[in-house]
Amino acid sequence: MADLDYEGVWKETLIQLQNDLGGEEFSGWFSDMKYLHAGENTIVVGIPSAFHRDKVKSRYQSTINSKIQEISGAEITFEMEIIGKSAKKTAPSPQTQSKNDEPTAVTAEKTPKTKEKRSKHPNMRDDYTFERYIIGENNKYAANAALAICKNPGKICNPFLIYGGVGLGKTHLMQAIGNSIHENSDSRVICTPAESFLNEYIEGIGQGKMNVFRNKYRQADVLLIDDIQFLTDKPGVQDELFHTFNDLLNAKKQLVFTCDRPIEDLKKFEERLISRFGLGIKADLQPPRYEERCAILISVAQAHGVSFPDEVIDLMGKNIASNVRDLISALDNLIKYAEIMREEITLETAQKHLKNIFNAPRLANLSMDNIIRVAAEYFGLTPNDLKGKKRSQNIVFARQLAMYIGREITDSSYTELGQDFGGRDHTTVIHSIDKIKGKLLTDPTLESTIENLKRGIKEYGAKH
Repeated sequence: MADLDYEGVWKETLIQLQNDLGGEEFSGWFSDMKYLHAGENTIVVGIPSAFHRDKVKSRYQSTINSKIQEISGAEITFEMEIIGKSAKKTAPSPQTQSKNDEPTAVTAEKTPKTKEKRSKHPNMRDDYTFERYIIGENNKYAANAALAICKNPGKICNPFLIYGGVGLGKTHLMQAIGNSIHENSDSRVICTPAESFLNEYIEGIGQGKMNVFRNKYRQADVLLIDDIQFLTDKPGVQDELFHTFNDLLNAKKQLVFTCDRPIEDLKKFEERLISRFGLGIKADLQPPRYEERCAILISVAQAHGVSFPDEVIDLMGKNIASNVRDLISALDNLIKYAEIMREEITLETAQKHLKNIFNAPRLANLSMDNIIRVAAEYFGLTPNDLKGKKRSQNIVFARQLAMYIGREITDSSYTELGQDFGGRDHTTVIHSIDKIKGKLLTDPTLESTIENLKRGIKEYGAKH
């Protein structure tokens, strides 16, 4: 029987996958594929390597099969054949390519533009766009909310708070919203770090120009403020922010903020401001998972016009799990090394050149005293509570969590941890750590709490 032509079905499948996954994740795993042929019940696609095949199969196979069957109305399955790197140049693209051949992602603006493009915004990076934002399970909710905002600024997801640790893309996503709205409308977009907002407030008071300050921010159509944790313990500027917040929200203007932690965890931050954030959407950015890290590496390498062996991608994906910024920094480091030394990157080269990154201490200069102090403060307790004999539920939980984190980020043995927590037996420490591991399987919010504590511990250690 001659091969059937299901290439149109495959192209529509790619379009739907890109809509679901976002540009960067899609590009990392699917842009190297090439439609080969189809049988009565199969679509066969070429793929560059066994590594690529195995990752697509484990993560996307069932989704792809479902989409193909939904589109075709037939019981067709998806199969892959390894054909090498040549697939990259001939892979079908489901959407129009940009001038520099970078794959386009799903953005807030899908219709052709009929008016002249506005010049870039002076206070936002023009590369902080949705096309360049890497979307995965760790940030999909935040990215979808951001895209919805661009379609209807001020109408939904307002206010919008993006929070998470360093290097996870908070500023990028916030500015992608601003750039999209600025480019596709006549809206007045104001983007500022919280530190600049504070400095302008101080200047307004000192120079008797508070009306200028207020008019600037309260006449915005879209207000983006980065790192609002900088405004903690500053009641005067918080008061101004509260009134600006109210004026813009009542006028149905869009408000977007970033923060390094959940708004409820900010100390000395006005309750009435915290309650205002409860009116909108709060999105927590988490570190990317292994599959997403590999997709990021593949996509960024492609943007640089280079490719690395699969084992190098696997090595970096497994060993750099902190955040996107560290991942891309390590990749850039490797690319520059290859250019300077004029060498092909092999697994051995990558292991040797990145060993300092892989072997770096997870958090430097830590002591259990600091960990106990930060954990106690986080839960409104004292260090003596965690070290002592009290068995109330909140104290036991905080104590177990501090033991778990101590084991994670220090080289302390179970016996040493027991001594730090009031001379407890090592079996008690093991039991406490196992309890937290069990709770991590059932409580989706616990991982975020642990990351917030680790960040607080790192910040405390840097200051003391």
